Amino acid sequence: MQFDRLVSEMRRLALDAGTAIMRVYEGPDFAVRAKLDASPVTEADEAADALISAGLRAAFPEMPLVTEEQADTHGQRLSTFLIVDPLDGTKEFVQRRGDFTVNIAYVENGVPLRGVVYAPARGRLFYTDASGRAVEETGPFGAEPGIVRPIGVNATPDNRALMVVASKSHRDQATDDYIAQYAVRDMTSAGSSLKFCLVATGEADLYPRLGRTMEWDTAAGDAVLRGAGGQVVRFDDHMPLTYGKPGFENPFFIAHAPGVLLHPQG
Repeated sequence: MQFDRLVSEMRRLALDAGTAIMRVYEGPDFAVRAKLDASPVTEADEAADALISAGLRAAFPEMPLVTEEQADTHGQRLSTFLIVDPLDGTKEFVQRRGDFTVNIAYVENGVPLRGVVYAPARGRLFYTDASGRAVEETGPFGAEPGIVRPIGVNATPDNRALMVVASKSHRDQATDDYIAQYAVRDMTSAGSSLKFCLVATGEADLYPRLGRTMEWDTAAGDAVLRGAGGQVVRFDDHMPLTYGKPGFENPFFIAHAPGVLLHPQG
C-alpha cells in the first residue's frame, strides 16, 4: 500500500463528505429513517457514504471495502481492507449537537494502520500521516494540508487524578460502575469517535466502552490513537482490539494512554 497516496485520498474524501454532511446539517429539517437495527439514518449518511465509497473504489479498486451503509459489504471475512463510517454519531447529528464525525480507515492483518477522523461541525481533523504518526490539522481545510501538528497521548497520566471521556448517547450504569474504580480528576462527554481523539491529544486519559459497537465505529479513531502512542484493548482480557472479526462486531473495549493502570473488569 502506498501510504502517502492512501492518506491523501482519505483526507480528501473525508473533507468532501464533511461538506456534503454540513449542507444537510445547516439546511432545513431533514428526514430521519430507522434502519433494520433501529439505528437512525439520514440523507447526510447516504450522501457521504456514496461519495466516500465511490472515491475509494476508484482509487483502490483491488482493496476490499466495508462500509456501514452498505449491508452487502458486511458478510466478508477479511484481514486487510478499507472500512468506513460516513457519519458516526447520527444521533448527535439529528439533535444538532455537533459531535459527529466522518471515519475512514485502512486495516492490515487485523490492525488499523491508517485512519482519518473529521468532525466538520467542530472544525477538527485528525489523521495518521504516511509514516503512521497521528496529527491534527487546523483549518481552514484546503486541497493541500495546512498547519499540521503531531499529537500524542498524555505520557505521564496521574493515576490519582485521571481525565475520563465517555459517551454522550450511550452512557449506562455499567460504564459508571467501571469508571468508579478509578481516581478521576474530571470527566467529559463526547459523541462519536471524537472520544478516541481526545485521548490521542492528551485531553483525556481513559475512554471505556461497555456497549455494542461495530468496527466501522472504531477503526479510524483506533488508528489515530495508536499513531499517538495510545492503546485500545478488549475489556475482558486487555489484549489489543483486532479487526476483521465475524460480522465486524466489537467486544467491549478500553481506549487509554499507556500509563493508565487498568483495573480488571467488573
